[in-house]
Order: sequence, then structure tokens, then C-alpha cells
Amino acid sequence: MKAGCLRGVFYGMEEDMAKLAGRVLVAALMLVFGLGGTAGAHFGMVIPSDNMVMQADDRTIALNLSFSHPMEMVGMPLVKPKAFNVQANGEAQDLIPVLQPAQVMDHPAWTAAYPIKRPGVYMFVMEPQPYWEPAEDCYIIHYTKTVVTAFGDDEGWDAELGLKTEIVPLAKPYGLYAGNIFQGVVKLDGEPVPYAEVEVEYYNQDQSATAPTDYMVTQTVKADQNGVFSYAAPKAGWWGFAALNTADYTLKADGQDKDVELGAVIWVRFEDWQGR
Repeated sequence: MKAGCLRGVFYGMEEDMAKLAGRVLVAALMLVFGLGGTAGAHFGMVIPSDNMVMQADDRTIALNLSFSHPMEMVGMPLVKPKAFNVQANGEAQDLIPVLQPAQVMDHPAWTAAYPIKRPGVYMFVMEPQPYWEPAEDCYIIHYTKTVVTAFGDDEGWDAELGLKTEIVPLAKPYGLYAGNIFQGVVKLDGEPVPYAEVEVEYYNQDQSATAPTDYMVTQTVKADQNGVFSYAAPKAGWWGFAALNTADYTLKADGQDKDVELGAVIWVRFEDWQGR
């Protein structure tokens, strides 16, 4: 797992006993905070019940908002988001009033029912309240989005929403088979982020997937000089992509200025190939 904003430093110790104590401390921190690659990455999550709504389908979708380690199915509490909206057909709608408390991975989360009434490409976006992560000594804010298409409309899936940070899709974020390549460009303050690191995790909702080693829980790809990254999902289901950068501002914790990890997150569903 990428250590994010962690700034821990261990000082040299004298004599054999002091060195042994230092080794024990390091091992303990690895176990508790996941520094040894044993814990997955944090992900803001916005997961709809359907991302391709067809004419014969139920036209109301459910959206679950949460914060978690999705591959390991380890949840964290999500307080009521600072903002949650949908943008479609040139209009934005505030969905905070329709949010209802829920439980995801045994932790506080939120849910909303949204009726699809007309063709369009619907972009759902959550901005959470800053999350204090003591293990990384920083705050975390994940600007999280997902895209739903309805009734055959196929325009605007690559729109940039003007978020503080976001992943703008270069491949349709729906209608993908497992094994297809998904591409996106990482942006911060509207500008591409060269060589951005993008963490990738599978939403192991039915807990049927097992990583061969801890190194396989979270995968990491790097963008090119234009901020463009590519990833081919090996399995059908929901996959999260999170590009992390440090904000140009700090927030207070116990009276001290702390770094803020800004995450640009997008959730994309890949489908199985279906025979006749």
C-alpha cells in the first residue's frame, strides 16, 4: 500500500538492546498501519445498482456511498458527505437531501434512490468531509465519481466536471468487457498530472476473490507525461481507480498543520462476455 502522507522517521539507536527495540517497534507499526504491504488502499466509493439502464429495466437506481478497502472488504465510517450531486443533460442536481443512512461493510455509509426519467449520461459525484487518518498523519479527501448511461444515450461520458481533482475517462466508463483497457487522464486544478500514480482495486463484494499475495491487493500504474494511464481489468465487476496527490493547503489537527491527500477516484464496471 502506498504510504500516502506518512512522514514517520525512525532515529538511530545505540547499543544492541536499543537496536532490537527499534526493530520491534518497526514491526509493530507495519502490522498496525499496513506499512508492510498487508493493507489495501483507501477508496471513496459511489456504487450504483446499475450503470447501463435499458428501456425494460427498473428506472430507479440505488447508489451506495462508502469509504473502504474494497478488495479486503474492510470498511471505515463515512460521515454525511460535504457534497453529492448528479450532472446530466447540462444540469446539476443536489442529492444531499435524498441521502439516507446505511451500513456498508459494517460501517456507517449512505444510500440514495435516483429515478432515471430520460435518456442521458449521468455523472454522480461525492465530495466527502475530510477524513483524519492517524496512520498516515494526514487528512484524506476523495473526490469520487461514477457514470451511468440510460436509454441508449451515449454522449458526454468524457466530460470534465471541474472538480479539484478528477479522472477524466478516455475510454467509455461503461460497456466494457473484462480484459478491455480502461484509460483516463489524471487532473489536478484542471491540469494533467504527469506521471501520476494510480492505485487500482477490485470491489470484492461477494468475497469470492483472493489475492495470491499482499502485493496483489492494490495494484499501481503510472500515468505518462500527459497524465494518461491505462489498465486492463482481469475480472468482471466494479474496479476503482484512485490517483493521489498532496493538496496545496493544510488542515489543522490538534492545533498542528497537516497535509491533505486529494484523491481523484472513478469507479468503472467491467462485464463478462456472454455467449449465445
